[in-house]
Amino acid sequence: MSLLQDIPAGTGSISAYVARPDGPVRGGLVLLHEVWGLVGHIRDVADRFAREGYVVVAPDLLADRGITEESTAGIGEAIAGPDPEARNRAQPRLRALLAPLQDPGFGALTTQRVQACFEFLSDDPEVAGRVGITGFCFGGTYSFSLAVHESRLLACVPFYGHADFSAADLARIKAPVLAFYGQDDGGLVAALPALEAAMAEAGVDFTAAVYPDAGHAFFNDSNRFAYRPGPAEDAWDRALDFLARHVA
Repeated sequence: MSLLQDIPAGTGSISAYVARPDGPVRGGLVLLHEVWGLVGHIRDVADRFAREGYVVVAPDLLADRGITEESTAGIGEAIAGPDPEARNRAQPRLRALLAPLQDPGFGALTTQRVQACFEFLSDDPEVAGRVGITGFCFGGTYSFSLAVHESRLLACVPFYGHADFSAADLARIKAPVLAFYGQDDGGLVAALPALEAAMAEAGVDFTAAVYPDAGHAFFNDSNRFAYRPGPAEDAWDRALDFLARHVA
């Protein structure tokens, strides 16, 4: 069963896509979307996780900033595609859409909203406190953020997310982390050795999986230029196994 639901967050609420399994509940999962917003691809991923037994909450973190399925349509494919003219046309649209994300307080507010989704799942009697998080791109970054801020989190599975945190922040991470990257995702992969060293120094159980011949958004099967079926299928299987060991 899936539906849009308002989740209490601070003094207000946030709209989220909530997917529940038809059978027994294995745990809860916060699912964070890419920078394109709560699009059909993310709702489909939520449904897939629900079929595996997880209650999934996928919040719409960017609609109030004007980032919706309609406003971002076609930008991701244009940027990932082979046509340089299409890429050049898409870049100004992307910069304009992302400008509100630089507002002071945006990061703290977003982390608060993600935390609210965690609390919503933790309070679910069928979930019984067994909660993990996963997310993609923008959502991968805020998956790391929840791991820093929430000691009760049982598993963190970020896909191509940034983890630009201090050593003190990394030391607060208690959940095991399984992070996925595409080898062609230049900036993130270049920063990975330093991140692995920092995670080890902080005592974090951190595993990185890097897929050759894949780049950013390799899991997104709605992006014909970025999607890589082999790495996506392997990452899916590894994510399910990781969640089964640490959350279920």
